[in-house]
Amino acid sequence: MTHPKGTLTRNTTAARINHWITGGCFVLLVLSGLSMFHPMLFFLSELFGGGQWARAIHPWIGTVLLVSYAGLIVQFWRDNLWSRDDIAWMRAIHRVLVNEEEGVPEVPRFNAGQKFVFWSMALLVPVLFLTGLAIWEIYFFPYTSIETQRIAVLIHSLAAIAAIIVWIVHVYAALWVKGSIRAMTQGYVTPGWAWRHHRKWLRSLAASGSPGPRPRSGDNAAARSRKGR
Repeated sequence: MTHPKGTLTRNTTAARINHWITGGCFVLLVLSGLSMFHPMLFFLSELFGGGQWARAIHPWIGTVLLVSYAGLIVQFWRDNLWSRDDIAWMRAIHRVLVNEEEGVPEVPRFNAGQKFVFWSMALLVPVLFLTGLAIWEIYFFPYTSIETQRIAVLIHSLAAIAAIIVWIVHVYAALWVKGSIRAMTQGYVTPGWAWRHHRKWLRSLAASGSPGPRPRSGDNAAARSRKGR
């Protein structure tokens, strides 16, 4: 897919597909999980064909989510490593929250808030999966005791609530920062967007001559520079 001239690639096609598979699985897991969480929410099971189908399909969707999120970790972990930039950005979070980003420390491809979402889900998804295995009776009932299952249900529920809160924050931030949704649907952002929200990332792209999503390696950039002389 070609992007408009003068724009920057924020996310590759593979990354976007991976992201939406993960997001879709998460929404389905929330709906099917809530249908089993409380009788008042049982009506949600009709979205899956009834209570038995919701219960049967829930762990399989969770398995797909685990694999899909592992794909996101492989693609994005380098850009989500914590740095001193993130500490400085967090100290200016009050400016970010009121949409006054002038004076906010420059950040690379992802800011501290985005990194928090990334690593929170990197922790919560495996916890949900492992506790889910303990209560997946059709396959693992012979290997767990009722006490283990009760503890697993408690941890699974708490981790699910935490994951839902993180997801809400993620979606709200994406909707609030104009241009972010387009970056994950069409894959590109304008230089102005990058300058305002991820200035250090824009500078690194400009220095390497890359249109994104990551700066070219120094060796490749140097080689191209010599070739153009």
